[in-house]
Amino acid sequence: MSVIDNAVYTDGHRQADPPSLDHARDALRECQRDRAQRADQTAASDAPAGQCFCWIGMLRPSEQELHAVAAEFGLHALSVEDTVNAHQRPKMERYGDTEFVVLRPARYVDPVEVIELGEVHLFLGPDFVITVRHAEEPDLGKVRQRLENDPDLLAHGPYAVIYAVLDKVVDDYAPVLDGLQNDIDEIEVQVFDGDPGVSRRIYQLTREVIEFQRAVEPLQEIFGELRNRFGKGGDATDLELRRLMRDVIDHATRVLERTDGFRQLLTNILTVNSTLVAQRQNQEMTRLTEAGYEQNEQIKRISSWAAILFAPTLIAGIYGMNFDLIPELGWALGYPFALGLMLLAVITLYVTFTRRGWL
Repeated sequence: MSVIDNAVYTDGHRQADPPSLDHARDALRECQRDRAQRADQTAASDAPAGQCFCWIGMLRPSEQELHAVAAEFGLHALSVEDTVNAHQRPKMERYGDTEFVVLRPARYVDPVEVIELGEVHLFLGPDFVITVRHAEEPDLGKVRQRLENDPDLLAHGPYAVIYAVLDKVVDDYAPVLDGLQNDIDEIEVQVFDGDPGVSRRIYQLTREVIEFQRAVEPLQEIFGELRNRFGKGGDATDLELRRLMRDVIDHATRVLERTDGFRQLLTNILTVNSTLVAQRQNQEMTRLTEAGYEQNEQIKRISSWAAILFAPTLIAGIYGMNFDLIPELGWALGYPFALGLMLLAVITLYVTFTRRGWL
């Protein structure tokens, strides 16, 4: 069986540990009869209801086990179906006199720097609480121990359990926020250091923040529903729970505000990173353009000098062929003429290339 703990409480104290679900129902009825008899004997006919209830904690129950619990406590089929399928958004729904609550606890896994979201379902009736966990976290055993160590709080009945579970879930969000803050600080350093892999990390962290925000944001609706349940008619028990719940609401509001701030900050960081990448690309293009310009200038200089050297080489090559029919070979001024022609060609080309800025 997936039942982790099964107990019946009377006035905030653990009275019985039933060995099975059907025994839990029997023990609860016996507890209620005993309490009614004591109330008659003390003429306490106005004793507050709901102080005798059972709390069943389950971890990854099978579909058959869930249907067995549903049959024993009269749970609505739709709420049981949601629990079987899991992967529900946080919500609070009422089916007759039973409340069905879905919460998404979270924890930050530091070695791999990711957020893991769990899922907790609660069924709250007038005289019972059933908690169903689909993951190891959060450890509701600590919640039960806290309540058992505070009988005055546990005496408030099933709604004391949902308060304590909500308080645990919201408190566990604090390490997640610290982990996200640390990741964002590291990303800011990566962005300004020009790390090429930072864009992928920004996108992944943004997705995690969005998923975390989806787990936190619906809590406001749940708190609104609980406020409607507490404080009606001036009942002291409900008013006390209302005051306790207000502290949890304040913490959840701060979590939601920080999460929204993280999402906006990551959007701004992504924009800054895109701007810096574009600037670096522009600087690289400018550098390549300048290098290309400088290379072109060098090519022009080399080409100019090659043309200047080519002119006398061409003249010398022509007169160096020593053909008999070259008229200047027998001319007395042929040699000075050839040298003068070479010099004239060199000077002409040099002046031309200099005026064009090639030299």
